[in-house]
Amino acid sequence: MRVAISRCLLGDNCRYNGKTKPNAAVIRSAKNVEVVPVCPESAGKLPIPRPAAEQRDGGVYMSDGTDVTRQFQAGACKEFDRVKKSGAPLAILKAKSPSCGSDLIYDGTYSGTLTAGDGVFTRLLKQEGITVATETMVEEMHPSVEHPVAIVLGTGLGSITDLVHVVRRIDYHDIEGFPDNAQPIEGHRFEAAIGALDGVPVIVYPGRIHLYRGYSAAEVTSLVRHAFRLGCRDIIFAGATGAIPGKVEKGLGILTDQINLTGRNPLAEWEGLRDVESPFVDMNDLYSPYMSSIARGVAKDQNITIGAGVFAGVLGPSFETRAEVSALRQLGVSYVGMSTVNEVIMAHALGMHVLGLTLAANYSGGCDVDHQSVLATAKRYEDDFQRWVRGIVHLL
Repeated sequence: MRVAISRCLLGDNCRYNGKTKPNAAVIRSAKNVEVVPVCPESAGKLPIPRPAAEQRDGGVYMSDGTDVTRQFQAGACKEFDRVKKSGAPLAILKAKSPSCGSDLIYDGTYSGTLTAGDGVFTRLLKQEGITVATETMVEEMHPSVEHPVAIVLGTGLGSITDLVHVVRRIDYHDIEGFPDNAQPIEGHRFEAAIGALDGVPVIVYPGRIHLYRGYSAAEVTSLVRHAFRLGCRDIIFAGATGAIPGKVEKGLGILTDQINLTGRNPLAEWEGLRDVESPFVDMNDLYSPYMSSIARGVAKDQNITIGAGVFAGVLGPSFETRAEVSALRQLGVSYVGMSTVNEVIMAHALGMHVLGLTLAANYSGGCDVDHQSVLATAKRYEDDFQRWVRGIVHLL
């Protein structure tokens, strides 16, 4: 996988003050990818050292008042062309800078104050659809024993658990909030595995419960809260879905956004919400663009065919009628299923980074679907799914 990375984060002496800004987490990640090193300011032939520069009044100015807008734009365009030609779907850039900052940049007062906005280079990348992350995000998402990756698996996808070097197992019934009387349906196991997947610390949950069996949204999301209490910052959800004909093909895919049609919201049932100042949670970037970019890159590297699209979560347990499928298509939905949406809402509310994967085992509204056919399809895709998840976890 190709990733564009700021040269200063890799240890090059290219910052405005002639110094470097190496980042251990970024350097560690760079060892697992094909790096496209970038520095738009050097590409713009700005001198080193020089006064600090920040954006203001639609341009870029040094602290001594010199207008360097043209140099910043020229360098950004030059490096943008390199990144575009490389095919890199992801860039890891220096936070806050007038070239590479993402979402937050210095406000032009040279006082260290931040304001909402993107750097000149970052804007070009985002317009092209290239995901931009900062070194801070890479640091936050790096798995460790204290912060393992949580993996919640749905129907027929629990075989990942068999690849984990397990150091501890936890019966779901010992998890706070999980219903005592719950029993797994076929294709699910109710025992979490804590250990390492190819050396990466993980907690794997090889099964889940569903609203359609009468459980509350709070109970359905108990595994998410458990993972959070154990220190997980990153969480991967994977489940079987139906593919909406005309929108996406059957097979593996990435969830890019969601529509909650279950009629439930776990936050309305979560006692922890009573302790926060505001119950309202922003749902933008519900699924982490950074993690999704990694998932796409891994799939490409491993020649695994994937789709992508919006997921609609429904109550179930009945499959969708043809009229419902037509309505979902009009709503822009590509995948439909009976889990995941409430879990993702809870994870996002807790500040976790979310990746949604799916196996579209059938065409929604078709006549070829029952539980056994879903299990059979999961078995056929088992090898690709395992390779995909292992590659994603490795790059994290």
